[in-house]
Amino acid sequence: MSGNPYPLGLRLAGRRVVVVGGGAVATRRVPALLDAGADVFLVAPELTPALRAHVDAGRLHWAPRRFAPDDLDGAWLVHAAIDDPTAAASISAAAAERRIFCVRADDRAAATAWTPAVTRHGPVTVAVLGGGDPRRSMAVRDAIRVLLDARRGPLAAPAVAAGPLPVGRVALVGAGPGDPELITVKGWRLLTEADVVVADRLVPGLLLDELRADVELVDASKIPYGPSRAQEEINRILVERALAGGFVVRLKGGDPYVFGRGGEELLACAAAGVPVTVVPGVTSAIAAPAVAGVPVTHRGVAHEFTVVSGHVAPDSPASLVRWDALAGLRGTLVVLMGLKNLAAITATLLAHGRPAQTPAAVVQEATTGAQRVLRSTLGTVAADVAAEGLRPPAVVVVGDVVTTLDG
Repeated sequence: MSGNPYPLGLRLAGRRVVVVGGGAVATRRVPALLDAGADVFLVAPELTPALRAHVDAGRLHWAPRRFAPDDLDGAWLVHAAIDDPTAAASISAAAAERRIFCVRADDRAAATAWTPAVTRHGPVTVAVLGGGDPRRSMAVRDAIRVLLDARRGPLAAPAVAAGPLPVGRVALVGAGPGDPELITVKGWRLLTEADVVVADRLVPGLLLDELRADVELVDASKIPYGPSRAQEEINRILVERALAGGFVVRLKGGDPYVFGRGGEELLACAAAGVPVTVVPGVTSAIAAPAVAGVPVTHRGVAHEFTVVSGHVAPDSPASLVRWDALAGLRGTLVVLMGLKNLAAITATLLAHGRPAQTPAAVVQEATTGAQRVLRSTLGTVAADVAAEGLRPPAVVVVGDVVTTLDG
């Protein structure tokens, strides 16, 4: 008997789901089951490394053998993730006897359940069934994903009952190193849902251009105080807008916690009882060297990399960096915000024994159309930067990795 499938959303948290097979199909299916909170029981003589990692982490149970019908006792769903029709048919038969739905990788027509093509947009999950044709399902799914990505604002926002405004929330979102496409998918989605956006100077302008017209945009770089007072004002704005019921996105260049004072903002929100979500971002400490052809680590060249802030001069009492210790390391040194003090930084490293011929590079405005790359050595890089007129924001990289990929 044939008919159109009846769509359901299965709530599998704590419920037993059996997956038979340890290959590529199971590797693809298991993560979504774990994400749903299912109690996954995996039956297979051998596993892919990815599945073995789930086992080693205690996220699922594994029976290293072939399938037996009583494996389905107490199960709510079974995935036959194998390509052997005879073995899959026996799994289907055991499932039918127990009235358990069975997904079959080898024969969709013989299955009692299908896995749809899925796209997720925050709390919204869209599942597409294409009449048994997985290519059709994926094509429709991809079209829906494009529409969701183009959507501005929250999807299916719940109605707010009359009465006192609820406490809103704050998201600390890393915007990445400069290219607007390097923001994470989650960061971009939260940005489209925001009522208020508090943005740093180094945030990609194209991200702000895509905000809804009704979003309140606060330019943090234009707050007319010194650095400490400005941070206090930013904290106040985050808390005030959230306590008024708004969803506030604090959009920060790079990653919120890499010299971004995100920790101070989280503490201020926590003290006021405002919930905070932290969305990591791609830091320029890694991205800038990468786009300049410099891996911060490389086998046989560098097994470590250290990221430091150079905004305080090495000889300043306010400096927390042990420059003498850094000079003795063999790995890669990445300096952020160090262009103003570059001459003092390089002189300090040289004075403490780092060889003058150590390769060095400076990457200005990495990942943007204004990107510039200068290659030099530790002994001459400060003079070369001055001669070439490089300006902030720029990332300085010191170490043998600078020349690893040359040629």
